[in-house]
Amino acid sequence: MSWITRTRQQLTGFMSRRETPDNLWTKCRSCGTMVYTKEFQENLSVCPRCDHHERIGPKARFAQIFDGDYATVAVAKVVEDPLKFRDQKRYVDRLRAAKAATGEPEAMTVGDGSIGGVRAIVAVQNFAFMGGSMGMGVGEAFLAGARAAVAANVPFVVFTAAGGARMQEGILSLMQMPRTTVGIAELKEARLPYLVVLTDPTTGGVTASYAMLGDIQIAEPKALIGFAGQRVIEQTIREKLPEGFQRAEYLLAHGMLDMVVHRNELKDTLARLLAMLMARRSVRAA
Repeated sequence: MSWITRTRQQLTGFMSRRETPDNLWTKCRSCGTMVYTKEFQENLSVCPRCDHHERIGPKARFAQIFDGDYATVAVAKVVEDPLKFRDQKRYVDRLRAAKAATGEPEAMTVGDGSIGGVRAIVAVQNFAFMGGSMGMGVGEAFLAGARAAVAANVPFVVFTAAGGARMQEGILSLMQMPRTTVGIAELKEARLPYLVVLTDPTTGGVTASYAMLGDIQIAEPKALIGFAGQRVIEQTIREKLPEGFQRAEYLLAHGMLDMVVHRNELKDTLARLLAMLMARRSVRAA
């Protein structure tokens, strides 16, 4: 073996032992640009090249929205597998995997904090938890958030992100649609603001219930929002749908949304709206 070969093997072995962090770079799902993860997070998980708003979980969302510290609102536990459902995997195994991957007990987490000095209860759906699907756990979390807002006499803000109802819970998941509207009715009876921020994607039974019942409907740019999928609709009506159909900007232009707000302006926008709505409520109460 020549000294050149030995040197090459030594260098190769040394370089292979060097550990590179797996999360050093983040690849944009829209344009494919590789961005330093730290830079990406500092930009609120928005691609600096194409402005794509990446999906984020409750912890990141709370950190962006709340002024500082916040408390997690307790949510009552529900029966995890009421139908003993099994497809390719057991439902309990899917739940266990989702909990381990996200560090969250369910697809919706509720926090209590301040946005621009205005106290609010904020619920965030996590698409990484089984596609943010709406089951009994999500329904219970939504009601816990709404009732915590009523008890504290503060607004309720919900960030939606879901593929719809959770099929593993069958009719019990669909029952969460009327259950959540009960929570919204309680907010309206207490004359408390209910704001919805629709993020990518918000579809199915979530869109057909609490996602579209806000006093003010906000969406992040280019968020996919709809009930059925575009291909299903085209096959049903046998027509080609317009460009950008079911995207936030299209829905804004056709009156289904009140505003589309960039993530770096979202906290300030929510703070202004909440302050205005709570001040108006105080004047009416007087």
